[in-house]
Amino acid sequence: MMMKALTVWQPWASLIAIGAKPYEFRGWRPPESLIGQRLAIHAGARPMRRAEVLALRINLANPGRHPTPCLKPDIAIPLLDRILEQHKSAVASFLPLSHVVCIVTVGKPKSGEECAREFGDEAGNDSDRDGTFNWGWPMLDVTPMEPPLPARGLQGLWNWSDAC
Repeated sequence: MMMKALTVWQPWASLIAIGAKPYEFRGWRPPESLIGQRLAIHAGARPMRRAEVLALRINLANPGRHPTPCLKPDIAIPLLDRILEQHKSAVASFLPLSHVVCIVTVGKPKSGEECAREFGDEAGNDSDRDGTFNWGWPMLDVTPMEPPLPARGLQGLWNWSDAC
């Protein structure tokens, strides 16, 4: 069986898998054919960067002083703390890379600004990558893969042929 997959960098892929990241942000709307369908979330091969994880953790701890990263802090912070504690000078190795970490249902997309308002932030984008905050893809009915399944992956949407 084949299923569409989307590659997401860590720790964001695992944040989706644990329900802490209710939206995946992209510069483009998902295809209409994908809305309401199951989608594999693939953790890309790109290693995590400690500075990114630390900045994300700081933003969550100081919501009034930093843009809201559209995460559920009570779920996200324990994982981020575990990543930061794992290796003080490096980045944790316990999160899988090049693996499908969960399956989600894609909801009706929303503008990035609408998603940010849901989290109490009128400013919007917390990303340092221009164009990535245009559309929030709701990640619904999240089913973590236990264990995560190895997959090579591609950028953007791609067909995952190992789908069950």
